Amino acid sequence: MSRTTAAADPSLPDAWEELVTTALLGTDRRTPAGTAPGPRAPLALLDAAALATVRRRAGLRPARAAERPRPASEDRRPPLPPAAARRLTMLLADRSGALGGGRRGTAPDLMELLPQWLAVANARGFAAPPESLPALLDAARGRTDLRPAVLRFAGPRALWLARFNPDWRFALRSTPGGGTSVPGPHDTDGIRQLWQEGLFAERVALLAALRSREPAAARELLATTWATERAEDRLMFLDSLRTGLGPDDEPFLEEALADRSRNVRATAAELLSSLPGSALAERMAVRAGACVAVDHTRDVPTIAVEAPHECDAGMERDGVVAKAPAGRGERSWWLGQLVEAAPLGSWSRRLGRRTPQEIVALPVADDWQGELHAAWCRAAVRQRNASWSRALLGEPSAPEAGGPGAVSLAERAKLLGTLEAGERAEWVAGFIETHGLSEAFQLLGVCAVPWAAPVGRAVVDALNIARDAGSYPWSFSGVMGLAERCLDPSESGRLDALLAIPDEPENASPGAGGYWSEAFQRLVTTLRLRAAMLAELSPPGP
Repeated sequence: MSRTTAAADPSLPDAWEELVTTALLGTDRRTPAGTAPGPRAPLALLDAAALATVRRRAGLRPARAAERPRPASEDRRPPLPPAAARRLTMLLADRSGALGGGRRGTAPDLMELLPQWLAVANARGFAAPPESLPALLDAARGRTDLRPAVLRFAGPRALWLARFNPDWRFALRSTPGGGTSVPGPHDTDGIRQLWQEGLFAERVALLAALRSREPAAARELLATTWATERAEDRLMFLDSLRTGLGPDDEPFLEEALADRSRNVRATAAELLSSLPGSALAERMAVRAGACVAVDHTRDVPTIAVEAPHECDAGMERDGVVAKAPAGRGERSWWLGQLVEAAPLGSWSRRLGRRTPQEIVALPVADDWQGELHAAWCRAAVRQRNASWSRALLGEPSAPEAGGPGAVSLAERAKLLGTLEAGERAEWVAGFIETHGLSEAFQLLGVCAVPWAAPVGRAVVDALNIARDAGSYPWSFSGVMGLAERCLDPSESGRLDALLAIPDEPENASPGAGGYWSEAFQRLVTTLRLRAAMLAELSPPGP
């Protein structure tokens, strides 16, 4: 029966709907047309449905065959070693980390090891096995933190697959350009055409790629269409200038200070303040310097602060936000922004040629110390100034764990991020040895993985002390989980002595010893598993 014939018979769709309704209600309550109630009614319904199905199918003409999709791009990276491929299958199949709650026992959480496995596999340049791509995309779909590493490891074949499954479309959105190849550095016509005609994600990918290899060319390309871009697009494009930011970008950023979008102006001002030699940085230094001085009339030299009394048009043009957040005074809000944007190198000559340590050690009059030091903290992080970060952090063994500018653990973690990995590890280890683990979780998060020996020793010793003191083991579950992922696998031998169930002190929580023993067994098992994973990902010998 042709499609035309089916369309000409109006009883076909109605008859089918009638059969569906009868099936839903049941033949005891309703029977097919022309059928008497009774035990034969269900059979009659099925016969009628079978006949109607054939009629419906026969009434459709075969569709034209779709064009075969082009094959995925070839992945030229070397394949995984067989043992590593088997390990990947195990990691992707494990769902223990998603169960949540309950006693974990001694089994490692394999899903929490997947990020580290991916990082090593990507660093060593392996290609994903084709049969693992669906599971990899499913894992990345459920965990956004995995997506960058998964998509890098999965390669072009994953993007090819994502076009056929709506559940995996995130891969196309997460990858700038959705796999679109960026023109080569000498293909000026291709670059210009993609910039003028490409989708937004493709243009972002093009600008980022060009900025990484030719910063000036990327900036000049952006300038060609800057005036006609939407405000939200200008903001995204401007953010790409963080890569390779240098003095040559200053004229473009100065023009962006007059942009009609407040967010674009604020971002341009932030980028300019990251260039200590920029004209904006010097203007901010003059403004901040007028507010902060050393008062020599007191018994000891003291920093005196006179916060701005107004936020003029020049300050607003340079990125100062005039309206203070709820609960903040306007003058302190303006002062913090000026100090944060001023080059840190200017304070030595303005405050008596003192070093950062000497400046931070000076008392500050009229309760301005917290505001001033907090602004210096933000400036040290923005300008990546290690000398000021050391001064504001202070000694890790200090009673307040650092200088008064380190107003929070989050601020200390940011300051530590400006230091070299080895120095950062030494400071965090000293902090743990003095203050224990209860305050150290955020600080451990900025230490390089695997943890350096000083950090690893300090964490293990602190956990051992907590266990011997009968502390609640679940109070340290976060640090223990971090240790499973970050402790150097070579440290597993030092933990063997901690596997036995300890004698519980009288004031210990009931059953704490058993929990501690399980936690240390899980830690040792996880470390040994991580060591095996690294060995499996090692390229085969000659």
